[in-house]
Amino acid sequence: MTYRRIILSAVYLGSALFLLTCDWNVPQGSKAQPAQKSEIFAGEQSPFVNIAEQVLPSVVNISAEKVVEERRRFEFEYPFRDLFKDFEKFFKELPPSFRGKETNLGSGFVMSEDGYIVTNNHVISGAEKIVVTMYDKTVYRGDDVEIVGWDTRTDLAVLRVHSEKKLQPVKLGDSDEIRIGDWAIAIGNPLGFRGSVTVGVISAKGRSGLSLPEGPTQQDFLQTDAAIHPGNSGGPLLNIKGEVIGINTAIATRTGYWQGIGFAIPVSIAKNVYQQLIEKGKVVRGWLGVYIQELTGDLIEALQVKEGVLVTEVMTESPAEKGKMEAGDVIVEFNGKKIESIPQLQGAVSETSPGEVADVVVIRDGKEKKLRVEVGEMPDEVAFEDIEEEGKERGWLGLIVAALDSEKARDFDVEVEEGVLVVEVELASPADEAGIMSGDVILEIEKRKVKDLNAYEKISSDLENEEGPFLLLIQRGSRKRFVAVTPE
Repeated sequence: MTYRRIILSAVYLGSALFLLTCDWNVPQGSKAQPAQKSEIFAGEQSPFVNIAEQVLPSVVNISAEKVVEERRRFEFEYPFRDLFKDFEKFFKELPPSFRGKETNLGSGFVMSEDGYIVTNNHVISGAEKIVVTMYDKTVYRGDDVEIVGWDTRTDLAVLRVHSEKKLQPVKLGDSDEIRIGDWAIAIGNPLGFRGSVTVGVISAKGRSGLSLPEGPTQQDFLQTDAAIHPGNSGGPLLNIKGEVIGINTAIATRTGYWQGIGFAIPVSIAKNVYQQLIEKGKVVRGWLGVYIQELTGDLIEALQVKEGVLVTEVMTESPAEKGKMEAGDVIVEFNGKKIESIPQLQGAVSETSPGEVADVVVIRDGKEKKLRVEVGEMPDEVAFEDIEEEGKERGWLGLIVAALDSEKARDFDVEVEEGVLVVEVELASPADEAGIMSGDVILEIEKRKVKDLNAYEKISSDLENEEGPFLLLIQRGSRKRFVAVTPE
């Protein structure tokens, strides 16, 4: 079965999320035509009966077989790695301890009469054999099944079955018009049970930040309580008219199975991806070249803005840098579209053609500023926590810091040249509450550069009696982010 365990980033739930997305948008000459007038409500039966009868012939079962290898793994963390490196090397050179076949079961649906089908990329990823079974039990395998393309950022893939007869495509709805509380119907093959239909409502919109190891990284999920299980991956989520509004993608659960929280990729995202996979075999996206984060309550107060997306870092030689964008800018509008969240910005930028000049409105130092940025093409590789030792400074905001040239910094394997290293964060301190961690490097405080320990001491002394919140720019690993810290 295709499913994956993840932990929700906001709250530790011991949660398992199962991805079940798919993608669509029809090639010219093969497009599914929108319904002129729905007849779903004809007769006296439940509307769900007619929806099932209408859509089930378009939903397919996908079986993807691949060869997997598992090696004996003996890995040691610092400081034991040097001591056991020969031992570790010996075991890594052993032959595979297991080699066998693994079958993923998922769902998909027909997009055109000539056999284009949408499913999850994670359903078919790495597959050597793919079998597609229609609702009428017609089976396609071997040369009759073609992988048209896939997109890891949205976890979408397109197949094509070569059939002698015309297939029945789904009808597409408008996910932008969906409201919280609207009916939602999921159809797929949960746990291998073919053609299963479940009913719920749209519980929320715009969900993002789910930690899904295999994607999608571009997230703007619809949340539903229509039951979804492993095997639903790639199946359609429908509105009350029987139109596809989303692709069942993931669940949040403590047990590995359904607990009332499921996620689907909106059809508005999937359409562009599907069309490009059909026409080009890949997805070309617009790119700014910035790292970004959502605005929290403290950041909103510190930056004196109400909404938008915060730029934490501008990549060198990127379109954003050439367009004079800066770290600390808050993007509030992109090409006339109001920006309130990361998914909105990601969607607006990715759908912009490379080479197009975009009008971007940012808030900088409390004032609105208009920029013109020539959007680039997204590169393939980007695709949008009581010490008295010498050299340490402690106390302010609950932070214990050290110089970057100290022995402690070498232990943390810090690779930046300027700043101070956070060695420890006092429990329940303002810094701890703001999410600062040991190993972070403080680069700026209130937009004043922290070049070294002396600069940190001077800035912290100047701010010691101020109320805050204070805006800190930190680096964690290779990524930078802003943090707002409010003193006690």
